[in-house]
Amino acid sequence: MRYLPLESADRAAMLAKIGAPDIDALFADVPEEARLDGPIHGLPNHASEMAVDAAFRKMARKNSAAADMPFFLGCGAYRHHVPASVDHLIQRGEFLTAYTPYQPEIAQGTLQMLFEFQTQVARLFGTDVANASMYDGSTACWEAIVMARRITKRSRAILSSGLHPHYVSVARTMAHFTRDQLVHSAPDLVAQSDTASLLAAIDDDTSCVVVQYPDILGRIDDMSEIAAKAHAHKALLIAVVTEPVALGALVSPGEMGADIVVGEGQSIGVGLNFGGPYVGLFGCSQKYVRQMPGRLCGETQDAEGKRGYVLTLSTREQHIRREKATSNICTNSGLCALAFSIHMTLLGEKGLRNLASLNHAKAVRAAERLADIPGVDIVNETFFNEFTLRLPVGARDVVRSLADKRILAGVSLGRLYPDEEALTNGLVVAVTETTSDEDVETLAGALTAALEPAREGASA
Repeated sequence: MRYLPLESADRAAMLAKIGAPDIDALFADVPEEARLDGPIHGLPNHASEMAVDAAFRKMARKNSAAADMPFFLGCGAYRHHVPASVDHLIQRGEFLTAYTPYQPEIAQGTLQMLFEFQTQVARLFGTDVANASMYDGSTACWEAIVMARRITKRSRAILSSGLHPHYVSVARTMAHFTRDQLVHSAPDLVAQSDTASLLAAIDDDTSCVVVQYPDILGRIDDMSEIAAKAHAHKALLIAVVTEPVALGALVSPGEMGADIVVGEGQSIGVGLNFGGPYVGLFGCSQKYVRQMPGRLCGETQDAEGKRGYVLTLSTREQHIRREKATSNICTNSGLCALAFSIHMTLLGEKGLRNLASLNHAKAVRAAERLADIPGVDIVNETFFNEFTLRLPVGARDVVRSLADKRILAGVSLGRLYPDEEALTNGLVVAVTETTSDEDVETLAGALTAALEPAREGASA
């Protein structure tokens, strides 16, 4: 907790200096409906340090960790087991205190780690190269769209309906300033994805097609046909992976023709952490490497012929003129990238494949069990560790009722798409290696009981 030494007179002097009548004037660009109309509830206006500390501890005790209850949340953030050795190693002083390795002669350990991280991401994605991480998956997705515009000199991006709506929201926010045209619609609650409509939408004005793999409903599609048509029109295919563990079982996006592959690395080594920090992954074809955002570490030799590592192709605002920069993201998520790399190293290729196989097997068993509940249908024909249920009633109320029983049943599509009535009954359920058979039975029993009034009403 920081100590703030300013008094009222100090603040008044600062406001007078910049010509602002009051502190509220500093927030004029924030929409009024988004501003607080008073103090944050539950925080004391003025208290001793001990009293404030006690107040925060009391609030913190209201939190519940994912391991405290049956947990089936997914949709871009997943509960996986992170070995204790990961946390131990990332807290070593030489890693924990390192910021940006501008001086390679004293940062070889950090640079080597980033080089290994890039290699792991490139192999996972099936791309030629990868950068030293991005802020998170959603911003990496937007950076890929902007990169495609630089390469194609076009500004019309086609976003699959299966792309995570939060990723779409970030892209729309940024496109407001760049004037990029984003073509997107909400998904249909069906087993088939929107491949046909994506193919029909590609034309000579298209800069890129963005496809999530697996998509927001958990569906898995071969992107080869989309890649072929995009390339025929000199557009790029961008693949988005929010669950990298899936690539231990699935064909990599690069092998299917994706030019740029981005994703969220949280699943491997990072943990849920109540929403962050996370780590963005970014890979691309070799021919586009000079348009890739962020920083890239390279291997070289010193004057004595010894192997060494350096930053290279760091075309960011910190290093060159702003108008020449490929990104305004100026900090890679170094510590999270380290956690990702350590976990990947501990797993190895065989371990990742085994982990992916375990995830899928558990998800299949869970889907079969939940499909036995009267009134519940499985939307998916294909999935990895996440699938969508169609309930006979609105999923949001069911999720809330089960949460009251300390069961986090999944993510309701009504929450993700509040304006799409056709998706109201959709519930996305994620199952990982941390999900026990007892957890599945608990969910099945509670879901059966929660849907009983709907079945009684239908029979009446």
